[in-house]
Amino acid sequence: MTAPTIGSLRVNGATLHYEVRGQGPLLLLIPGGTGGASSFDNIADDLAAEYTVATYDPRGMSRSTLDDPEAEQRVSEHADDAFRILELLSPGEPARVFGASSGGIVAVHLLTAHPEHVACVVAHEPPLVEVLPDASEHRVLIARVKETFRTQGLMPAVAVFAAGLKKDSDTTEPEAKIKLPPQAAARAEQTMANLPYFVGRIVPSFMSYAPDIQRLEAHVDRLVLACGEDSRGELPYRPAAFLAERLGTELQHFPGGHTGLTTHPAEFGELLLKALRA
Repeated sequence: MTAPTIGSLRVNGATLHYEVRGQGPLLLLIPGGTGGASSFDNIADDLAAEYTVATYDPRGMSRSTLDDPEAEQRVSEHADDAFRILELLSPGEPARVFGASSGGIVAVHLLTAHPEHVACVVAHEPPLVEVLPDASEHRVLIARVKETFRTQGLMPAVAVFAAGLKKDSDTTEPEAKIKLPPQAAARAEQTMANLPYFVGRIVPSFMSYAPDIQRLEAHVDRLVLACGEDSRGELPYRPAAFLAERLGTELQHFPGGHTGLTTHPAEFGELLLKALRA
């Protein structure tokens, strides 16, 4: 694995840790969940053969520190962070952007807020549940997660959240389905350290976010919506599928499920390159 060039960027209310590899047009990778820049380690070198690949720890995660650790988190501010990185690393030239899960939500907002700076967005299973016809049910889930976190603590809240994401008929624990590669297992400590912030701040805010459908329609030629082959029927799959149909664009399928980037990195990276070239 090629060692990246590491930098820090001062933004409103935070200092971002970012990493850069390769050369060519800029490709910004926005991590989701509790992941940071290191969540792309298994695909970054392959992508860097064609692109200048930049990724970062989102504000409040890992090495990206908040001025106020108690600050509320907003999708728009996270998208502005991504925009500041684009301005820094690709001034005057539109960049390609990939976002996974909650990072996909950031990428979608970035496209609607700064379309002139974005050549293409690939959003993999962004949990934009507010676009769904049954959005009210998912608001109940988020309220339950918040209340459980407040009254019972982290792991009970995680259990409520995980149960709400699965297929109705699926009673298998996710950990029993896949064996994580060694690099992913080694990140477990960082993942656990980020989990309280993710559950307490990111989940309620990001899953309450409603995208501007009209602005997405205006820029649909630059938007690729993607899902995992194994995610069909799960909550994170449904918003991208719904939006693809609503916007009249083809839904792309990537290997694995919601975490296909981790479980199938080589195949995932290959399909991402194809999507970016299209």
